[in-house]
Parts: sequence; structure tokens; C-alpha cells
Amino acid sequence: MPAASLIPGPQIDAWRPPLDGVVEVLHARFGEHGYPMHAHDAWTVLLVDDGAVRYDLDRHERGAYGGLVTLLPPKVPHNGTAAGPRGFRKRVLYLEPHLLPQRLIGASVDTPAITDRTLHRLVSSVHRVLRTQEEAAAEALMIMALERLRTHLGDAAAPSAPTRHAAHGLRDLLEEHIVEGLPLSAAAAQLHFDPAHLVRSFRREFGMSPHQYLISRRVDLARRMIVTGRPLRVAAADAGFYDQPHLTRHFKRILGVPPSHFTHPTRA
Repeated sequence: MPAASLIPGPQIDAWRPPLDGVVEVLHARFGEHGYPMHAHDAWTVLLVDDGAVRYDLDRHERGAYGGLVTLLPPKVPHNGTAAGPRGFRKRVLYLEPHLLPQRLIGASVDTPAITDRTLHRLVSSVHRVLRTQEEAAAEALMIMALERLRTHLGDAAAPSAPTRHAAHGLRDLLEEHIVEGLPLSAAAAQLHFDPAHLVRSFRREFGMSPHQYLISRRVDLARRMIVTGRPLRVAAADAGFYDQPHLTRHFKRILGVPPSHFTHPTRA
């Protein structure tokens, strides 16, 4: 009887996150499976965390592995198979076509593999954050990643220097939307700044991301509610958190103690 294969079977985790422009997130491990030639209607942003992938794109043999960020364009066929005996593990973002200009398809076919540690970190962080309830944080990370992708494909001017005006304008808008939040795309439209410029400016001026600022203000708001006697579950909802555990996690991270320290136990 032949020995059992040591190659792990396929493992798939796929979902659509609450983040505009991301049509699917895929985390997968493959062993023997090889993708035949196929195409997507979305941009494919691929990280290979373990092993390596050999694929063909536009009649050229390519590889994805290690610290590379691989960008495959929509409607251009490609295949994919493990480049070694142990298979591969990957994370993929499928992005709506409008997030990158169609004119960049040719450049991404010519150079699908990008070596950029900052870009890799940004894309990896998007995946990590999308596992949580912090889609606003994922939005900012995605904005910065898209800017770097456009730069690598030769379609972006040098980033403009951060400005105090942009940072304070965004802060004022966030203050008007503490509870319900405000997408950075909407803020950019109101302030007439590029979203990436807003994020860079805010970080430079305040030393934190817009999302971190928003969460800190929600914690501050919930704290005021709690000390006046509002139950924790009600304070969490009224301050813009998903639920009480969401509030508790950020409350303890920022203040060092859970919110129950600010109220009588019978009110929790």
C-alpha cells in the first residue's frame, strides 16, 4: 500500500468584508492542487506566506513567494501551482476594477511582482485588521497601499508633503461624526484632498492614525456616559462601538483598566 501523502489538503477561508472596493478576501493553503488558466474580474493582490507559487501570465512564467507583493490585473488569464513539494499558503485581496486605473493593466502584466517591504506590511496589515471589527483602520491602510501600487506602476506623482490644514480639517470632520464614523473617501471629497494625503497629514500632525483618534474619542465619550450611570452595554452602543466587548478591549488598551472600574458593578 502506498504511503499516505504528507502534503496537506486544501484549506480555504473566504469572505466579503465591510470595506468598500474589496470584493473578497481569501486565505488558503494548497498542496497538490494546481489552478488551470483562468481570469478574474477584479485586481488580485497576492501574498505568499509559505512556499512559492509558479504561474503563467501573458505567456511568461512567473513566481510569487516570500516578501513579494504580486498584482494580477483583471480579465488577464493566469494559472498557478505550488513550486515545491510542500504546497503553499497565501492571502489574497480581490479589488474592484475601479480602485486602480484600467490603463495600468499593461504595466501590471509586465511587472506583476513588487519588492517593497512597506507595501507588503500595509497589505498584510489590511488582512490582519479585516479579521477584527476595525474596517475604518483597514480603509486607511488600503488607501496607502493603493498609492504605493500606483507608484510602482508608474501612475502616481511623488506624494505631496503633509499639511497642517488637511490634518485639522480631517480632525474637525471626525469630531462631527464620532459615533457613526466617516469614511476617509467621504472626508476627502468634502475637504478636496487626496485620501492618502489626509492620512499622511493626520499622522504627521497628531502622531496617530485617523482611526486611532476616532477610537480614542469614542472611549472618552463612553467614559463620560459610564461615570454618569449609563450601563456599559448602552454606553458602548451610544459611543459607536459594536458591542460591550469591543468597548472593553479599547477601553482597557487606552486607559489600562476595563470600563467596569468606572462604574458600580450593578450598573454594568
